[in-house]
Amino acid sequence: MKIIKFFAYLSVLTMISVLGGVGVLYHLYNSDLPAVDELADVSLKVPMRVFDREGRLMAEFGEERRFPVTYDEIPQVVIDAFLAAEDDRFFNHPGVDYQGLMRAAVELVRTGQKTQGGSTITMQVARNFYLGRERTYTRKLYEILLAFKIEQTLSKEEILTLYLNKIFLGHRTYGIKAAAQVYFDKELDELTVAEAAMLAALPKAPSRANPVTDPARAIGRRAYVLGRMRHLGMIDQHTYQLSMDAGLPGRLFATAQVETRSPWVAEMVRQELLARYGTAAYEMGLRVTTTIDPVAQRVATDALREALMTYDRRHGYRGAEQRWDWALEEAQDRAGLLEALEGVPVIGGLMPALVLTTSAEQAQLLARDGRRITLDMEAVRWARPRREDGRLGPQPASVGEVLRAGDVVRVHEDGDGWALAQLPEVSGAFVAVSPEDGALLALVGGFDFWHGGQFNRVTQAQRQPGSAYKTFLYSAALDHGYGLNTVVNDSPVVIRSGVTTGVDWRPRNYSGRFYGPTRLREALVRSQNLVSVRLLEAVGPQAVIDHTRRFGISVDEWQPTLSMALGSYAINPLEMTVGYSVFVNGGYRVDPYFIVQYHSQDGTAVYGHPPVIHCDDCDPDEVSPGMAPRVISPQNAFLIKSALKDITQRGTGAAAGRALQRRDIGGKTGTTNDLRDAWFAGFGPGYAATAWVGFDDYRPLGSRETGGRTALPMWVSFMEQVLPPPTEGEEMPPEGVVRVPINPDTGLRASADSSGVIWEYVDVTREGMADASALMEDAPVLREDRPDLVTDLF
Repeated sequence: MKIIKFFAYLSVLTMISVLGGVGVLYHLYNSDLPAVDELADVSLKVPMRVFDREGRLMAEFGEERRFPVTYDEIPQVVIDAFLAAEDDRFFNHPGVDYQGLMRAAVELVRTGQKTQGGSTITMQVARNFYLGRERTYTRKLYEILLAFKIEQTLSKEEILTLYLNKIFLGHRTYGIKAAAQVYFDKELDELTVAEAAMLAALPKAPSRANPVTDPARAIGRRAYVLGRMRHLGMIDQHTYQLSMDAGLPGRLFATAQVETRSPWVAEMVRQELLARYGTAAYEMGLRVTTTIDPVAQRVATDALREALMTYDRRHGYRGAEQRWDWALEEAQDRAGLLEALEGVPVIGGLMPALVLTTSAEQAQLLARDGRRITLDMEAVRWARPRREDGRLGPQPASVGEVLRAGDVVRVHEDGDGWALAQLPEVSGAFVAVSPEDGALLALVGGFDFWHGGQFNRVTQAQRQPGSAYKTFLYSAALDHGYGLNTVVNDSPVVIRSGVTTGVDWRPRNYSGRFYGPTRLREALVRSQNLVSVRLLEAVGPQAVIDHTRRFGISVDEWQPTLSMALGSYAINPLEMTVGYSVFVNGGYRVDPYFIVQYHSQDGTAVYGHPPVIHCDDCDPDEVSPGMAPRVISPQNAFLIKSALKDITQRGTGAAAGRALQRRDIGGKTGTTNDLRDAWFAGFGPGYAATAWVGFDDYRPLGSRETGGRTALPMWVSFMEQVLPPPTEGEEMPPEGVVRVPINPDTGLRASADSSGVIWEYVDVTREGMADASALMEDAPVLREDRPDLVTDLF
């Protein structure tokens, strides 16, 4: 009887315990567990991707390399491999595999150690999204309960897709698509059975047993997965054996294949969106489309690099980059030499190479990419030795005078083969925009973004523009009633305390000559400094500063001094380019922009730059992304543009006209004091562009290194490859601009059949010029009411 009572009590207690346990589990299930309804719409951390305007990838930003895929995009071989490796009964169990749990329990009793055995894919999803990775009984219970809850909410296909998109697979890769790219440089549908098995082998130890970190261990893990696939009937014996024998690439591939290299613009995008969204920008899956033209960007990069290397060659050879005397003894160990060369990066397209042997006629080199290269006399002819005083030695008479075995040098491949090169010490910048709306088409902020600093000289370098600034001065003069026919005396002047207090300034023309009375068109074409100084004094320095501000140039730090006439105050190349756009588009200031639009991870449009509208009555002081306010008259813009065209036909930029053989281009050279900066800013159909060359430490460029010689070739190289074919006919002037015959000496109107007459465009809308006949009056005379500032020498 007592035994019966004992078992009765025990039964009651057991029932109470079970009911209590069930109650606790029910409570946990319904209240303490997180909701999983949102899992189907979960936002995975996806990197920001930046594209050019044609949809080609420029850059990718984010710590987690992940590219989510849908279930339909996952090949069956990948599904089979992961099921074989992780959970072959996935499509049959309710989220928990009781057989697996029993095996884990037996292992616990046998060894006393807790393992991860028995975790289904659903349980791993629960752990990856909601729970930590610590191994405790409580966490395991939560994992099991949450797996049940997930299975009730999502389909098996949705759960498996979440798992394959979320899982970490080593080397900062998350999800199977990123891993396929990183380890095999393939899309998912290109994977072989062996490669799919390798990916499925990674989750157990992604950082240690991957194909790059530990190939032997990775192959062992792959063999396990392949064995499971054969055991489960997913592959046959033949496929199994072929897959077991397959090799591994043994290296990492890029997460994404960058097609358009514009790192400075990509960095501008990164900074813009980081400022807007914080570090979340790296995880939101933003797809950013920029204004960059892939062809223009490639051409601009090549043009800048070639211009800087050409300048560098003119200033001599500085010798080998490194000396590897030890390499002479190991010259036969090609693998060892290549391994050493891998430590010397390719910079700006210049390949490092080790000189193996030399003779009078040629040198044999081993390049970083494994190729054997021969350099002959023609390849090194430029390499005159540069002496400590900066002067150049004689031209080399043999290859052996330039190169020695053991030298590590740079080589450059072009259409004529390989040539000796060296990393330029000089810096440069190039930028091109659409003059109609300000869209950034190409930008190169230096020789190489990744080496030598990421300083963006297009937007960050504040440099004196020299004579390239005169264009804005002459526009101000036109705005104050002067014309391109106005005659100004080009003669010496002394400006008391002109630049430094107590020190007289005696500006002069670059040629050293004085041209006497000169029409403004000719003065701009020949870039005559003394005319510019007199013109600035006549218009008034403050008025010119105010006029310059209209073009989007920052003038807040400028002082109203006469040295401004020669471009003494600093601006950056982007400001210069946007300023020149005003003359090209008929008088409208366009604000530069580089982001067209960007979308969120699900394809929703987040931002789009509005279409730019030219506005004649908008307030120029109110900045609006979609408005381009008029800042100068169409007559002013046409006249300056006309003069800029003349500069490239017969002025300081005539080399551009000779090279391009077209009359629809224009621009202005700029060279600063002591030849520290060389500029060329100009335009062609569809483009406004600026080239700049200078040293970051402001040292002089050297004798005769002017804008026309040093910067102009970069600009020409760009334009000759991007401009459309020229159109027939001359550009029609706007209303109010007429072409009249004038006397070239006085600027006055003359009879069309007079001897020596020339034709000039005149704005008859300006004050005092009701019609072209007003040119019969006396030629305009500059006011000279500041004898304390300007003294004529004769």
